[in-house]
Amino acid sequence: MQIFLHPDMENVLKRYFGYVNFRPYQREIIENIMQGKSSLVLMPTGGGKSLCYQLPALMMEGTSIVISPLISLMHDQVRQLRSNGIPAVALNSSAEEFDMMTLQRECQDGHVKLIFLSPERLMLELPRLLRSIRISLIAVDEAHCISHWGHDFRPEYSQLGILREKFPDVPIVALTATADKVTRFDILNQLNIPDAKVFIGSFDRPNLSLDVRRGLDSYEKRIAILHFLASHQGEPGIIYCLSKKNAESVASFLQAHHVEAAVYHAGLPLMERNRTQEDFLNDRVQVVCATIAFGMGINKGNVRFVIHYNLPKSIENYYQEIGRAGRDGAPADTLLFYNVQDIVQLTKFARTSGQSEINMERLNRMREYAEANVCRRRVLLNYFGQETASDCHNCDVCQHPPQLFDGTVYVQMALSAVVRANQMISMHTCVDILCGIPSQEVGKYQYFKLKTFGVGRDVPVKDWKDYLLQMLQRGFIEIMYDQHNHLHITDLGRQVLYGERRAMLAVIRHEVQPSKGKRKPFSQKEILPGLWKFPADEPEEDKELFETLRQLRLRIAQQKGEPPFVIMSDKVLHQLATYKPVSMQAFGNINGIGEYKCATYGPVFLPVIIQHKSKSGA
Repeated sequence: MQIFLHPDMENVLKRYFGYVNFRPYQREIIENIMQGKSSLVLMPTGGGKSLCYQLPALMMEGTSIVISPLISLMHDQVRQLRSNGIPAVALNSSAEEFDMMTLQRECQDGHVKLIFLSPERLMLELPRLLRSIRISLIAVDEAHCISHWGHDFRPEYSQLGILREKFPDVPIVALTATADKVTRFDILNQLNIPDAKVFIGSFDRPNLSLDVRRGLDSYEKRIAILHFLASHQGEPGIIYCLSKKNAESVASFLQAHHVEAAVYHAGLPLMERNRTQEDFLNDRVQVVCATIAFGMGINKGNVRFVIHYNLPKSIENYYQEIGRAGRDGAPADTLLFYNVQDIVQLTKFARTSGQSEINMERLNRMREYAEANVCRRRVLLNYFGQETASDCHNCDVCQHPPQLFDGTVYVQMALSAVVRANQMISMHTCVDILCGIPSQEVGKYQYFKLKTFGVGRDVPVKDWKDYLLQMLQRGFIEIMYDQHNHLHITDLGRQVLYGERRAMLAVIRHEVQPSKGKRKPFSQKEILPGLWKFPADEPEEDKELFETLRQLRLRIAQQKGEPPFVIMSDKVLHQLATYKPVSMQAFGNINGIGEYKCATYGPVFLPVIIQHKSKSGA
């Protein structure tokens, strides 16, 4: 396939990627690369990093090299590029020897614009293939691996500094979604590009809703997940769990309730993990219940939700994982559960790690986010050094601002139970005492004889769990992690217990479960800025047509052996169902449809749209 060079960036953007506008910073980054200068690009997952090297690769003479850590990620990117009519290949250990020789000849003959390599493969090809082709650009994807993993997990990443010596005149662009100041310095230093221009894009992902629910036990969380999935019928998503056991049990629970769910964690055989990943990419599985081992290599654009079954270890982890939702720019939902058991377990992990002080600080910041009573997006952006003057109106705090009440009596009941038990009880046992539950612990230590036994039985167990968590957040009690997780009263708590201070608590928001059915269709105006523009009199989306087009996309994907999102993104299907083009020109004007996709899929999609309009009289 012949690629012609275009001096007009907008022309290339529309012809090959189907967009008419750049996202923030993309133009500046591309111009910097086109001037032969190196760059460090820090953008959130789904923020458009890949375009920053893919587009200049098409505009520059020669072949661009992309260094990527994961084979699955390379394959996804190559598939998407080829689906846009862009010749790209991946050279890695999974290719057969004959196939590898064929791919290498194609590269040497100048028929390939982008070559994807693992750092290990790069070192093998440096003295051979890469000496025989003209290299226009070197892109290092997931560049934080240089700092985080370079010396231990992937030693080849720490050797990438040789690229500047071998190709002194070739611009190098390093790209990552998460890198603090220390990591950024390390990347520039190890790549030998200290003078590279650093571009830090906005960390805001306005298309992601943020929701946190606290204090639910495992059964309550699973019921909440079922109700949550009722508004995401047929839509793919990920549920992250802290342990392999939780991932397996949640998947089994969902399967028992007729949800197409699969498990993914490092303890499974490689073949099974690969099968789960392929099933998810190809929409054969709706939900993957996974540990953090899953997702880094996923380039699936239509993930519509991410649920955290447990509190993540840090905001960095949380941000990366929720970033796997809504990569296509359309709205996606995130839901985070957390309770005191998560805090106890993660604290133990942090304190026994090699960097206990740093990991405890990260965990504390994660707790601050989860326990926030102000706009969660502002808390998140502030963590990454980005200030915003307004609330997001797309998180649970903005949509349901907490109402406070004088909870002094409740706090005094709980603190009295702790004191009368000689500060030798856990939070769970404290709830048993307050509610008058004759548990094994209560019977063993005869806590039923305490004056506070059953004093709070009029308050539901679930609500007491929430109130105790609030007391922990407000500093009235603390958990002694080195003393069997017993509760101790703080000086502030004593002031409340002895009537010297009042205690305000948040009114518990009891969830009203949604009725089953599809979530409300997204508004095109909610999408990330810079993706497309719509007139003020935007028409309504035809839901029936969207489902018809989605089934058509699935059939085409099955015939081609490709994931459905590679054929057309959800974002494009929503636009087609909204604007219902009936000509090739109108079809090609849809954002996300370039010339190649227009010519390939226009003759297939247009008759279906025309037939639907005829039947519906639209």
